[in-house]
Amino acid sequence: MKKIIFAFFAVIMASGLLCTPSEAKKKARVIIKIATLAPRDTVMMKIIEQFCTQVREKTNNEVDFKIYYGGVQGDDGEVLRKIRLRQLHGGIFTGFALGRIAPPVRVTEIPFVFRNCSEVSYVRANLEDTMEKYFDDAGYVVFGWHDIGFVYFFSKDPITSIDALRKQKVWVWGDDPMMTAAYNAMGISPIPLSPMDVLTSLSSSLIDTAPITPFGAVAFRWYTRFKYMNGLPGGNAIGAVVVTKKRWNEISPDSQLKIKEIAREYFHKLTKANIGADRKSIDLLKKQGISIVYFKETQAVLDDMGKKARDSVVGKIYSRELLDRTLSLLNEYRKNHPNALTMKIE
Repeated sequence: MKKIIFAFFAVIMASGLLCTPSEAKKKARVIIKIATLAPRDTVMMKIIEQFCTQVREKTNNEVDFKIYYGGVQGDDGEVLRKIRLRQLHGGIFTGFALGRIAPPVRVTEIPFVFRNCSEVSYVRANLEDTMEKYFDDAGYVVFGWHDIGFVYFFSKDPITSIDALRKQKVWVWGDDPMMTAAYNAMGISPIPLSPMDVLTSLSSSLIDTAPITPFGAVAFRWYTRFKYMNGLPGGNAIGAVVVTKKRWNEISPDSQLKIKEIAREYFHKLTKANIGADRKSIDLLKKQGISIVYFKETQAVLDDMGKKARDSVVGKIYSRELLDRTLSLLNEYRKNHPNALTMKIE
């Protein structure tokens, strides 16, 4: 644990580094500057760096990346601002920032809908072309998609019912319109904060509950302020590396094709690594004394709450047509996999 904590603070203080480890190597013709909240010393970022190295090698040093780790360029909202100012070219983003660029992509993050990773992967794979068209229209190119994992409610007091959840001071990422609307539909008034402010806000009791993946709770040390974790997934998080079309168009067509091919391999690895990191983090959280609790409500009640949440943003975040298509794909998967289980943490 000391190693994790040390690595976390080390990367927060670090400046950006080229994926290419050696300064002696010839500078690439196109250097893409991207930023992320993720600490550098993680499996996720190691795979991203492997992807970058392969891009540099396969494009004969035409393309390389400069990555700013651990939030040194600010949270996702600040990174988007710097992209607009042309100080950065892209980011390794979660749904919050992806939704700022192309709001409809948040349809696969609707709460209390997906029950396991296979469902999420199936639906997103079938929607990928549609999602990438939204980004193209907004002036961005998606280098690669990955599933960050399922989000669970961490809290200071046990959340064993929806009514108990409504009584908590629940964190929401800034002015996230998707999750704010969803929470409001569930009778919850969330408290908006940057992720950079969550740890101190937990210490001051400004908030007492935060939805996050198990790995995120460990990597950002939020778990040190919690005693409980609800074992039923409240939602899932999408991730992607996106870059402006302006920068992308500076890359030769041949190298563009190579980057897309490399991305398919490495971002598939990334999804698997994220799932594995969550599993290991759950074991660690239990060892650190986090107790697992559950909603007393039936699945039917949770499904009904999820329906209210997703319907509340139709026409605001995504269309009814896109929502219906998403749910149709989900039902299609469940019909073909009737024995698939909910990712309930025991």
